[in-house]
Amino acid sequence: MTKFTVFLTITLTVLVLAAGCEPDKSAPVDTIENESLKGIGTAVVDDSNDAAAAETEPAIIEPVQAEPLVNEPNETGEAKADPNVAESVKTVPVEIDIDKDAPDKTSPDAKAVLYDKISGILTDFVDENGMVDYARLRRQRLKLDPLLDDLKKLDAKEYKKWSKEDKIAFWLNTYNIQMLDIIVQNYPIESKIWHRAVWGSQSIRHIPPVNRIGVSKWNEYKFMVMQEEFNLATIEQRFFREEFGDPRVWFAACLASVGGPPLLNEPYYGDRLDRQLDRQIRRFLDSGRALKIDRQKGDVFLYSFFQPNDYGKDFIPKYKTDKKFKDHPEATRAVLNFITNYTSKQDVKYLETGTYKVRYINYNWKLNDQNN
Repeated sequence: MTKFTVFLTITLTVLVLAAGCEPDKSAPVDTIENESLKGIGTAVVDDSNDAAAAETEPAIIEPVQAEPLVNEPNETGEAKADPNVAESVKTVPVEIDIDKDAPDKTSPDAKAVLYDKISGILTDFVDENGMVDYARLRRQRLKLDPLLDDLKKLDAKEYKKWSKEDKIAFWLNTYNIQMLDIIVQNYPIESKIWHRAVWGSQSIRHIPPVNRIGVSKWNEYKFMVMQEEFNLATIEQRFFREEFGDPRVWFAACLASVGGPPLLNEPYYGDRLDRQLDRQIRRFLDSGRALKIDRQKGDVFLYSFFQPNDYGKDFIPKYKTDKKFKDHPEATRAVLNFITNYTSKQDVKYLETGTYKVRYINYNWKLNDQNN
């Protein structure tokens, strides 16, 4: 067998294997005629040629061109349909229903972030008795400023979605935090000698304007909430009285003085507001600063702010009564009716059937300062 025949045999075997077939092993290779090689792209060279020429001129196999999967465009620029392309390879667009109005669950809740900061201030600087470490709060004023800024930037649209209880809790927290800020702005309290002789050295009455007492004293101390200007009197009138009409807030709004309700050292929350307010009411009544009963002298002393011409009138819409406390004015009857929901059975019996005069406790304007 010549070298050329060997080469031809190897070439043929490769082609057969590539086609997925096996050659007929029963037939001798050297009996294959040259005509059987026609049409397979193999050059046929005569045996008479020089062997060297056969080695330098190998058979040339033309590569088979694969059909493109992508259809070629026709004359109009549109792709021609190819029947040989399987349906399984066609892409089908998938429509995804996206609710564009759905809230971003990854974004933090604005109320939760705000209340975390409020909690940080009240927990760090207010003790269980409602006394405040104003000296340390003033030194660490940078902790208070971001909270005030958050109150200013709170989205009013977000606030409108809240429940009534959440809104009451929010304005109580805002009121108390702004009161802390007012005191910090004026701390330590400076006073004149003749005022100290009358009010003592730590009275908030020394804070300008000295000729005013009550919430009107703070009218000049303005602040921003939800991009709107407020003062403490505005919060009291617009929200506590007109919008909410819940006189229980007067046991929770801090007046920065020993004579007023103790400041709670945690925020008020809408989902626990009733429990928090009820606890504060009982706490204040039990302190002796809101209720004292002297049965021997026939006197019942009430918190001075509950006088009929002051906060007492705010109890009339919900707690007015003509069936008991008939010896007292309408506002006083309403206040007494309210108090009977939070006192002992013995006190309730005396208040409802006893004979007594209603008097008012002298208010203590001393600053609720831990350092005094």
